[in-house]
Amino acid sequence: MSDLWQVFSTGSFVEIVVLSVMVSFSATTVAAVVGLPCGAALAICRFPGRRALTLLANAFLGLPPVVVGLALYLMLSRSGPLGTLALLFTPGAMVLAPTILATPIITALVHRAVEGPWQEYGGVLRVDGAGRLRSIPILLAIAHRPVLTAVLAGFGRTISEVGAVLIVGGNIAGYTRTMTTAIALETSKGDLLLALGLGFILVGISIAVSAGAFALGEKKR
Repeated sequence: MSDLWQVFSTGSFVEIVVLSVMVSFSATTVAAVVGLPCGAALAICRFPGRRALTLLANAFLGLPPVVVGLALYLMLSRSGPLGTLALLFTPGAMVLAPTILATPIITALVHRAVEGPWQEYGGVLRVDGAGRLRSIPILLAIAHRPVLTAVLAGFGRTISEVGAVLIVGGNIAGYTRTMTTAIALETSKGDLLLALGLGFILVGISIAVSAGAFALGEKKR
């Protein structure tokens, strides 16, 4: 036990945890900014291709992370179309990869969450003069509990991501090494003490965020 506490107090351990939290929260925030209005718009707006986009969002729920990582690697490499941005093997690329994975999850779940309130309150909102686009924030507030669940599902995707982050981040010590990639590396090296310590922190963060969001939802209700 004392050895485990020593692992917690090392500078490299703290750096890994801080970077992981920053990457996960950044990716979840970007995914929510995109996914919340897109999911609500798919639920209440009528436009050509709407059904195809809805099917696409749901199909991408199981998007393989390594495929996303490979696609980003090819795009961000020097010979790729985005190579001039020099994002490969940087924290920026590590944010981009889980953002792509989390956005379809939030979009699809918000679409389902808003469909019911729109059918129930859509007529009243239109009578009050609120158009479809103006109704989006109102409906998101009405369905705040399932919307919050959607964001939490996105966070769970970003905080647990390994494959795509490893490909585009490179798992560079002190720069792009996150908890998930460090756990994979240290386990392969046989350093189970560090892997266990990171695992405890990873599970603790997930539980704390979920419990805090649940408590906030209960308070609002």
